[in-house]
Amino acid sequence: MQDQLQQAADHRKGLLITAIGGLILTIDIPLIKLSQGEAWSVLATRGGLTFFAGLVMWAGLRVLTSNREPVMPGRAGLLVTALYGIAAVSFTLAVFYNTTANLVFILAFNPMFAALMGWLLIGERPKRQTFVAMAAMIIGVGLIVSDGLQAGNMLGNLLALFTSLMLALIITISRKARTGMGFAPLFAAIVPCMVGLIVVGGPSGIVLPEPGWLVLNGLIVIPVAFWCLATGPKYISGPEVAMFYLLETILAPVWMWLIFAEAPTRLGLVGGMIIVTALVAHSLWQLSAHRRAARSLVPRHPL
Repeated sequence: MQDQLQQAADHRKGLLITAIGGLILTIDIPLIKLSQGEAWSVLATRGGLTFFAGLVMWAGLRVLTSNREPVMPGRAGLLVTALYGIAAVSFTLAVFYNTTANLVFILAFNPMFAALMGWLLIGERPKRQTFVAMAAMIIGVGLIVSDGLQAGNMLGNLLALFTSLMLALIITISRKARTGMGFAPLFAAIVPCMVGLIVVGGPSGIVLPEPGWLVLNGLIVIPVAFWCLATGPKYISGPEVAMFYLLETILAPVWMWLIFAEAPTRLGLVGGMIIVTALVAHSLWQLSAHRRAARSLVPRHPL
């Protein structure tokens, strides 16, 4: 009974940490756009700042607390770090080759990828409701991709799909390892930094008309958001972690509309609404299931 109560407490902790990360992440794309930089300059600057912030956070924890979390927690940590680096490159490029709405709608397929990979790699078989949600989301993604073919931004859609797949794989590996991966995405930022610097020809080639927004993004927003999201799988399941990316799916297009008046296309909006509806319904079902499970753990005493 004590173990079950501890598991319930850990689950609540994981939900809170991951929710904070998902909420902060919603302003990532608007900050990238506000910097007015080109793709490779953003890659280099954003990656370098995030890597620096990760080093400072890691060193600070070691000095100020008893935390001795390693830079790379084993082979799983090395693999997760490499995958985060690849995903950071594909995501940033997708920002410049796609509309924000289409990008985040496709990234929202992440939970379904995570559910499938969890089943294949660690034996967490998805429920029937997950398969139903997955089928609906495939229809939504199909509409967005077809819209991309018409609008000429197919590359952006493919980059978004690839990023979603990478994030799902990262979540699944982290879930299987069950160890702290909070610093993996921060140290992985050195990959997009180096790629960007190579393309622009070094620091002198970086062009950022409004660098302050990217400094805020790289030093605070990305480190805090991804530390929370990378820590979540230690306490909750992969699909649950992936669900919190839904916050970006809903809020990022709103921020872009308010700041830049960037509106999604009609077909992209229809596909996105199908995806969001499926995710909301699936999330509500999962929440209900967890509440029923938690109630079953409460000891009942006869009157």
